[in-house]
Amino acid sequence: MHDIKAIRDTPDAYVAGWSARGMSADEAKATVERILELDRALRAAQTAEQEALAARNAASKAIGAAMGKKDMAEAERLKAEVEALKSKIAAAEADERRLAGELKDLLAGLKNLAAADVPDGEDEAGNVQVGEAWGTPRTTGPAKDHADLGEALGLLDFEAAARMSGARFAVLKGRLARLERAIGQFMLDMQVDRHGYQEVNPPFLVRDEAMFGTGQLPKFKEDLFRIGTDWNEVHKLILEHPHALEGTAFPAYPSELEFEIAVARYSADRRYLIPTAEVSLTNLVREQILSEDELAQPMRLTALTPCFRAEAGSAGRDTRGLIRQHQFSKVELVSITRPEDSEAEHERMTECAEAVLKALELPFRRMLLCKGDMGFSARKTYDLEVWLPSQGTYREISSCSNCGDFQARRMDARFKRAGEKKTEFVHTLNGSGLAVGRTLVAVMETYQDEGGRIAVPEALKHYMGGISHVGG
Repeated sequence: MHDIKAIRDTPDAYVAGWSARGMSADEAKATVERILELDRALRAAQTAEQEALAARNAASKAIGAAMGKKDMAEAERLKAEVEALKSKIAAAEADERRLAGELKDLLAGLKNLAAADVPDGEDEAGNVQVGEAWGTPRTTGPAKDHADLGEALGLLDFEAAARMSGARFAVLKGRLARLERAIGQFMLDMQVDRHGYQEVNPPFLVRDEAMFGTGQLPKFKEDLFRIGTDWNEVHKLILEHPHALEGTAFPAYPSELEFEIAVARYSADRRYLIPTAEVSLTNLVREQILSEDELAQPMRLTALTPCFRAEAGSAGRDTRGLIRQHQFSKVELVSITRPEDSEAEHERMTECAEAVLKALELPFRRMLLCKGDMGFSARKTYDLEVWLPSQGTYREISSCSNCGDFQARRMDARFKRAGEKKTEFVHTLNGSGLAVGRTLVAVMETYQDEGGRIAVPEALKHYMGGISHVGG
């Protein structure tokens, strides 16, 4: 979410910022003008409400004085004035609710502004490599695609997965399933034991508010898997088909108020499957006020969880194999910091993700994403791209983002400095440390031999019970 005061004070900065993040200059200007228009109207409604409340209170007090003087005519006039003011207050309250909701909805759909050192660019072509690539990419020897390799070994079955779940699912068997499990455990242990992250086992199902807090809702609803009943959709269907409930046990709601009560009562059964543990981990501080002592060192959290993505916008991309699945595992890294610590923490977090690739001896490079290619909530993002021999190119395996106070404003996550009365919003960061399935792909392709076997990286042999090869 954005700071409305900052938009008031520096509107041109927001026009420029959103223009650099996918809007046309005219659209960005019109958006800022609409925000300021709503803000002015909202403040006017608030002022009108406050003035009407003050007038009502004064009139109510005057009624007592008039009654004391037995001036019944004046008392009746004042009572009529109070009744009129009640209507005025109600109207102002309604205006305030409507305008506040419209302003919140508009702000909620707008991307974070990029940090000053993020390069311009519309898409991935504008991304910039940072430093030298690490490791030597494998360009000789076998380069069989991981999907072909796994199927040839009889350890990767897409057809069985499709029969039960549809496209973009996979069944891993035998030593390949163990290798995937070993990768996840290895990465989680590294982040906990070597890098000091606190392991968390969070919920995999969250409410709308949690998704809103980290920026998945409302903009990316179609990319999420939702369970439970959307009662707003039910109400829409009822209005469109008023006779559909006749003869059923489903209650009808003749008034909007009754429907709103029903929604409040039953909407708790709606949850979303997490697309990443970023949602669960970051929301641990939602609606909290931390002490400065709690953030003397950044709060570092990690979890190995399944992740679920509808991939609504990825039609035709990576349709075969493990690169883009509806269900996958990932080790997530989240940091909560003071504002002055977030830039350094971003560098550290990215290095923690890089350490996994180095330990597995997988060649990679670091990319600084341009303004047009960053995620919705990010103000600065590094992508780590691992070398895939079958494709002869680098592919993303981790994104590490500094979100500044953008998510904290949506979650109302704050902290208080020692000796200060006011609170400040924390900064939040998240990154993959790493995506397990994509790491498995890189290991399979990098460590394959002429016979189609997959050598187990040295760092994983302990987790594999001493097994040195998969297949054969």
